[in-house]
Order: sequence, then C-alpha cells, then structure tokens
Amino acid sequence: MKTIDGLANLQRQFATHPLTSNAPLRAWARFVSWQLRSRLKHEILFQWIGGQRLVVQRGMEGATQNIYVGLHEFPDMMLLLHFLRKGDLFLDVGANIGSFTVLASGVCGAETWAFEPDPDTLRHLKQNIAVNGLDALVKVYQCALGAEQGEVAFTFGLDSINRIACANDRNVRMTRLERLDNVIGCSDPIMIKLDVEGAEQAVLEGANALLANPSLNVVELETLTPESADILKGNEFARAFYDPFRHKLSREPIGLKSSNALFVRDWSLVADRLAGARKIEIFGREI
Repeated sequence: MKTIDGLANLQRQFATHPLTSNAPLRAWARFVSWQLRSRLKHEILFQWIGGQRLVVQRGMEGATQNIYVGLHEFPDMMLLLHFLRKGDLFLDVGANIGSFTVLASGVCGAETWAFEPDPDTLRHLKQNIAVNGLDALVKVYQCALGAEQGEVAFTFGLDSINRIACANDRNVRMTRLERLDNVIGCSDPIMIKLDVEGAEQAVLEGANALLANPSLNVVELETLTPESADILKGNEFARAFYDPFRHKLSREPIGLKSSNALFVRDWSLVADRLAGARKIEIFGREI
C-alpha cells in the first residue's frame, strides 16, 4: 500500500484535479478497487476513455493515475483529444505503455508513430495497441531519438522515467539512437509529444527539417530548456496554454497545472480546431 506521504499526495491530487475535485471520494474508491484487484491479478484490463482500454500492472505510475483521475496529464491529453482528427499524423516520442497513442489513434482516429526504446515497456505498448485493434493506425519504433545517429546507453526497468543513462546509472543497456529527421523522411506530422526525461532538446536538435515543415503545428514537451524554447521560437512556434473546459487557446497561463510545455505555430488553425472539437465524455462529464 501507499505510504502516509503518498496517501497525503493522493488526497491533494484528488482534491485539486479538474476531473475529481467535485467527487474525490469516487477517486478514492477507484484507488482502493485498483489496489485490491491488482493484488489478485497480474494484469488488469482497464476500460478507459472513448471505449478504449489499457492493460495495466502495479508499478505503472502514469497508467494507474489514469485509473484514479481519468486523464493523468489533463490539459495535455485534452488538447490532443480536441485537436487531432482522422487522417492526421501524430508523433508520440517517449510513448511508454501508450496512453497518448491510444487516445490519438483509438479516440481521434489519427495515425500515430510511437517511439519507445525500452524492450519491456515496448511489449506493454504493443499490447495496448493490440487490445484496442489499432495495429493499422500505429507504427512502433524501438529506438531512442537524439541529435546524432548511433548507439546510446539507456536505462531499463524504471517505467515512465527510463532515460538516456548517466555515468552512475545501473540497469543500463545499449540501444539504437536515431535522428527524428532520418525517420520522418517526407511524412507530414501535425503534432508531436516529447516526453524523454530531459533529452527533449537533443531530439529537437535532430529534427531541423521536421520543425521547418509547416504541417507541424503543435509541440508538447515535458522538459523545456531555454535552448529548446529558442529552437521552437526560431521555427515560429509560440508558447501557448489550453483551457479544455472552454476549448480555448491562450497566450497567458490559465491556472491549470500542466505536465508539458505547449507550443503552437499556426495559431488560427489550432484555435479553430480546438473551438470546433467534439466533446469527450469522462466520468459522465462532457468536456
């Protein structure tokens, strides 16, 4: 079970998360149910958003948060759900077990290229693609991305915080390193999510042609450095913030906690798509 500090953190999360603040006791009920069920069965098939499912195990921190609060990274995931359309190409860099991939392809009907270098995590990613029947829409790449091409030491067994290894890391294996430009070729992605535990800048440095492609209009990245911001601004991306309840894009912070920094290029195109998006039902609420 969770420690006292962990339970206190959950209490704060349930009381403040936009999808559970009005009913924190229901979030606690989902938490208790998960704790009991996950001790009786190694893998649980969780019914999620828009008829999609996730295969979840104990220790999958991000995935279990989706069980408790609906969408772990609420404004970031809602932006994806409201922005993407059938026929779009979405890049999920640092896909982990596939939460963003399942939303993009399963709910929105977009094509997804998912990048995940850890073989154990990759197995779970492929499992979630398969259980939702998304094989025709999702292409999986088992590689890390960076500024150069070659090989790189990469951690394993750390769930959502696997990363390019540091000098003192244990549980490290070599993995293939690619530049995103080499992989993308002549394709035209419209959105990319980067969650690579601090290596976001290196991925951007290997994606000069992609960032110059006018088809790319939305970038979400977890770790924002001044250098990364300069790269994006040099390609005419501007910092943005999203209010999912109003379907409104803003240039100023709106008070919702976000795990990722959002950058938008064609403001009118993105804002119009968001404003005209169909609503998504979560916990009986349409957003």
